[in-house]
Amino acid sequence: MDLDLYRAEAEAFYEEIEREYVLHLSGRKEGFELEAIYDRHASLFTREAADRLREAGAPRELVRFAVEGLFGQATKGEAEELARREAGAKVEVGGAELGFREASPAQANEIDPERREALERARLDVTERELNPLLLQAHEREAALVRELGWESTVAMVEELSGMDLGALGRQAETFLADTESIYEPLVEPQLRRQLGHGLDRLRRADMPAFFRARGFDDAFPEDRLIASLDRTVAGLGIATPAVVIDAERRPTKSPRAFCAAVRVPDEVHLVIAPIGGRDDYEALMHEAGHAYHYSHVDRALPFEQRQLGDNSVTEGYAFAMQHLVAQAEWLEDVMGLADAEPVLAFAQANRVVFLRRYCAKLGYELRLHGGGRSPEENAADYARSLGSAVRVEWPRATWLSDVDPFFYAARYLRAWAFETHLRQVLTGRFGERWFAEPEAGELLRSLWSRGQASTADELLAELTGERLDLGVLAADLAGEPA
Repeated sequence: MDLDLYRAEAEAFYEEIEREYVLHLSGRKEGFELEAIYDRHASLFTREAADRLREAGAPRELVRFAVEGLFGQATKGEAEELARREAGAKVEVGGAELGFREASPAQANEIDPERREALERARLDVTERELNPLLLQAHEREAALVRELGWESTVAMVEELSGMDLGALGRQAETFLADTESIYEPLVEPQLRRQLGHGLDRLRRADMPAFFRARGFDDAFPEDRLIASLDRTVAGLGIATPAVVIDAERRPTKSPRAFCAAVRVPDEVHLVIAPIGGRDDYEALMHEAGHAYHYSHVDRALPFEQRQLGDNSVTEGYAFAMQHLVAQAEWLEDVMGLADAEPVLAFAQANRVVFLRRYCAKLGYELRLHGGGRSPEENAADYARSLGSAVRVEWPRATWLSDVDPFFYAARYLRAWAFETHLRQVLTGRFGERWFAEPEAGELLRSLWSRGQASTADELLAELTGERLDLGVLAADLAGEPA
């Protein structure tokens, strides 16, 4: 197999698919035309192509790209239909009609807890009725394809293609849940009372978007300073580039989840956000900026798989490093002008422990989900039980499939949180607590970013500090202990 030809076509496919995601999920295009793109590049995603790549000793990232593309090819019809239904579905609450995607930010902004509950119920009804049949169909097709390709389970396939030890990470996640059990309520309870007016005893899943939204901090995080806060940070680090295109306009069918689309690395990178107001917008913007400025500084001489594939724990780690600035006293003082950042910092710790425990529970659930041998009802019950136990709230069963990211991306997030904790310590240790205003820190980041994802998070951490990637650092960080 000619690897250079395969790389060239793979990059062309990647550009087309990313551009389609940008147009549809930004709300600028109604349709989501994946099938035509897959059809134009059908030769990339065949069993024969994957086998020939393996026989030719191709980099693991290219083999993974081919295999994951096989799954995308097999479920492209469901993906198109899911996007169509999401964009077109309506929910009705109290006589008012909203688009399905609009209902999520509306729920986060809603003051009335009963209306939040009604919005959640309406969204879950759409998920159960319109989305879950397609999601289950795609899930079962993927599980069958795993077996056809010769792996006993999705877990075994992902471990071989990614190099991640998911079993070991799952055990670390269980340890993290045990280690943070005693600090969870002391961190979260006071913040729930400040933001929602009640504690864990009355918390419902429908209240959590409003908790994360944290309206009590709106005066400190005005919408008209959102983009300016990023501009100032970028200027301080000296990392500005015209390659990053920011879309912060509101559109009815725009995805409520901010995202970064690296259409052409390093020359065209889109950061898309649908602002809902407040602190959460700042975190979302800074997170996606971490991705965007990483990809926009990658060395264009690197092969495609090192520029745009590789271990996504790396780019997620850079994203979390930028996001964490919104929870750093010095950034809040200098950039946002906060005289007393302590209330925001306390909330950020509570927010962080909720997300970390949720993702640790999610990983455990997904390991069991993809292990096979259980009915949909058993999986849905396990999902609700696992996440509910982790965050101490009754969790809905309806999202047992829509909450699952492909190919164990939850594991990438957990590894990225651990990598970011170490990276943050390197940045503050070398450049001080105000590293975000130091061009030398920007120079270090640009040197790391230029390498794309040629190295794994484990390799980068070993190079930076000599330490091993382990979730134990997260529990220590939450407890204020040295790593």
